[in-house]
Amino acid sequence: MDFSTIEVNSSGGHGAITLNRPEKLNPLSTTTLGELVEAARWFDSQAQVKVVVVSGRGRAFSAGADLASFAAGEEGPAPAGVRREAADAGRRMAEAIESMRAVTVARLHGHCVGGALVLAAACDLRVASADTYFSIPEVDLGIPLAWGGIPRLVREIGPALTKELVMTCRPFTAAEAQAAGFLNRVVPAAELDRALDDLVGQLESKSALTLSATKRHTNAVTEGMVGTARAWSDADSLVTALHDPESRSAAAAYLARVTRS
Repeated sequence: MDFSTIEVNSSGGHGAITLNRPEKLNPLSTTTLGELVEAARWFDSQAQVKVVVVSGRGRAFSAGADLASFAAGEEGPAPAGVRREAADAGRRMAEAIESMRAVTVARLHGHCVGGALVLAAACDLRVASADTYFSIPEVDLGIPLAWGGIPRLVREIGPALTKELVMTCRPFTAAEAQAAGFLNRVVPAAELDRALDDLVGQLESKSALTLSATKRHTNAVTEGMVGTARAWSDADSLVTALHDPESRSAAAAYLARVTRS
C-alpha cells in the first residue's frame, strides 16, 4: 500500500498501521484520516491477518490536529458542503477502524491528544507506556469533541469523567487512564514493544472465528448502550463552532497562550 502520511505492513497473522509524520508529532490531517480509512478497508481484504497494531512513529503517538489549522478560522471560502465533508472525516476514520475485521491494538506513547484519543478509543485494546500523557483540548480550541469521541469515551470511562476531561481540557496520565478503564495495560517505556509482542502473540494463537465473534458481539452490546452511530451529526456542530464568535475568541486566546509557552 502506498500512502503519504502512514505506513501499512502485514506479516502472517499480524499487521501494522503506523502514523508516519514524526516531525509534526503525527497530526491527524484530513489526508491522514482518509488514508486510515483506506488502510482499514485493505486489512479487511487480508483474511490471514488477525491482529493490527496502530502506532505512531517518533516521540508521540499523535498530537491530534495541527494547531495551525485552527488559526485559519473558517477555512477560507470553501462551499459549506466541502467544509462539512472535511469535518466528517474523523467520524468516518473512527468507524472504519472500529469496524475492522481484525482485532486492533493501539500502541500509545509520548502524547495522545484530542482526535488521537478518538483513534485510540476506536481500537479494541490499548497498551501505553507509563510516561504517556493524554489531553483533550478541543473545548479550549473553541470546538466540540467530534468524530464520535463523546460516545466512545462514555463507553470506555463513563459519562461523569468524560464530561470532566472534555470540559476542563486538563491533561491526565497513563495511570489515571488505566484506572478509569481506558487502557488495558501500562508498562515502562522500555518494555512497551515486548508487552505489545506478548499481547499480539496471545491473540494470534486464537482462531480467527472466535476472535471475530467476540469482537462483534462486544461491539453490538456496547453500540446498544452508547450509540456511536449518532455521531453522524458531529460534523455539523464542528462547522457551526468554526463560525461562532465566542468560540473563535476562545481558540485565539488558547493559541496565544500556547505560543507564549
